[in-house]
Amino acid sequence: MATSLPALLELQAGGSETDALVFSEGRASFAGLAEEVRTAAARLHAAGVGPGDRVGLLLPASVGSYALMLGAMRLGAIPVPVNARFKARELRYVVRHSGMTLLVAEPSYQALLGEAGAGETARIVLGVDDAELVAAGEGVEAPAPELGADDDALMLYTSGTTANPKGALHRHGAIVAQGELMAERMRFGEGDVFWTPLPFFHVGGIATLAGTIAGGVPSVQQGFFEPGEALDLLEQERCTVAFPAFETIWLAVLNHPRFAEADLTALRLVINVGVRTTLESMQARVPHAPQVSCTGSTETCAFACIGEPDDPLETRLTTSGRPLRSVEVRTVDPETGLDSGPGVVGELLFRGPTLFVRYHDDPESTALALDDDGWFHTGDLGTLDAEGRVSFVGRLKDMLKVGGENVAAADVESYLLTHPAAEIVQVVGVPDARYIEVPAAFVQLRQGATATEAELVEFCRGQIATFKVPRYVRFVDEWPMSGTKIQKFRLREQLVAELDAAGITEAPRIASVR
Repeated sequence: MATSLPALLELQAGGSETDALVFSEGRASFAGLAEEVRTAAARLHAAGVGPGDRVGLLLPASVGSYALMLGAMRLGAIPVPVNARFKARELRYVVRHSGMTLLVAEPSYQALLGEAGAGETARIVLGVDDAELVAAGEGVEAPAPELGADDDALMLYTSGTTANPKGALHRHGAIVAQGELMAERMRFGEGDVFWTPLPFFHVGGIATLAGTIAGGVPSVQQGFFEPGEALDLLEQERCTVAFPAFETIWLAVLNHPRFAEADLTALRLVINVGVRTTLESMQARVPHAPQVSCTGSTETCAFACIGEPDDPLETRLTTSGRPLRSVEVRTVDPETGLDSGPGVVGELLFRGPTLFVRYHDDPESTALALDDDGWFHTGDLGTLDAEGRVSFVGRLKDMLKVGGENVAAADVESYLLTHPAAEIVQVVGVPDARYIEVPAAFVQLRQGATATEAELVEFCRGQIATFKVPRYVRFVDEWPMSGTKIQKFRLREQLVAELDAAGITEAPRIASVR
């Protein structure tokens, strides 16, 4: 039995020429990928990487990127995929907080690396085929330490309710368990081909690779999502299972001019997250392939629940399905901690083999998230039906979900407060037809100071990730209060009413600045 993802890959390889990874730019069989992982491990070993070292990866998805990730794991090192949408301030924090000693980055990020001062604490290597790295690994055979299921394997940064992201550490065993449970729920078999466009740094992209390795089926991916290329891959590779994950991605594919003529008859399953009305309309566009939903998080190593294709349509539209085998779920009253009854809203708690073990260098946040009985307190509100299916209701913690990206309100607030005119800032999420939810900032200005909505939006653009930039800014002189606390839900209600009255359903788009 494999205790790590590299070991699981070696078991599946065994001379197999079945495709393991497919990109428009190239592909690798299971045997070929295993060989690339051994080569990547030799290069990293020659660069001084050893057990316990953190290796940063600021890369688009590719065969070489995944080989480096698995190569680091094979050495007993801990890969740290970095969100490619981070700006200099965010990148600087992750590089230093993680303690990474080596950062392999796409050459196009060179200016950003300099702005973030990444090279001050980590050695920078530009590209998976960096000449120095390649030369160092020639003729080197890397050690392959025995990896235990409980050994640290992967660090993924997730935005939380604090200003800075938290580094969730996963065990080798959790990643293998996620892969095996996912393959089981998706009923992978001969002839299946899986597609996802999720980025390299996203837990969904990594966990689904574990699932396709466990299931012995090809994983078709994209370095950068583009709906036309997505249609080409879905059609040409005869993909049977599609995991766009977010309605913003799948709608772009469905609305592509070539969609009507594309042959997607091989699809047997689509996995999406979204609001009921959108899920229903998307199902109608691909009627032959049942669409199911799912729920999970970075801390659960992606999936905690996945719906099943033979569930009734209404169930698939309104629930995320049952937990994966061996994963337990509860809903509890956030105030009392007592279990909620079936259909009663409570905080969602998960427990099982796929959970993370701790937040790096943050025992306080770890203790808040993981209780003594091993339950992960998600901060999300949901219900359980009589058959154990989960329905997501909202967020207990002060968190937004912008087009699939987690955004901590405190992160945006702390940055806006660096503007000289801002005295108090509160950020809430408001519904959006394109991104599901977008940030909106309520600002009280310093006495005598002036600022405009456009000025504060521009202040954020290029300094924090584009998905975090407020789409709306409203200025206030007094706040709705409950005792000493500002009632954010009142602010949200106020802006939602304003937008509804004006007939605004989609926020202004904001162009990224590198």
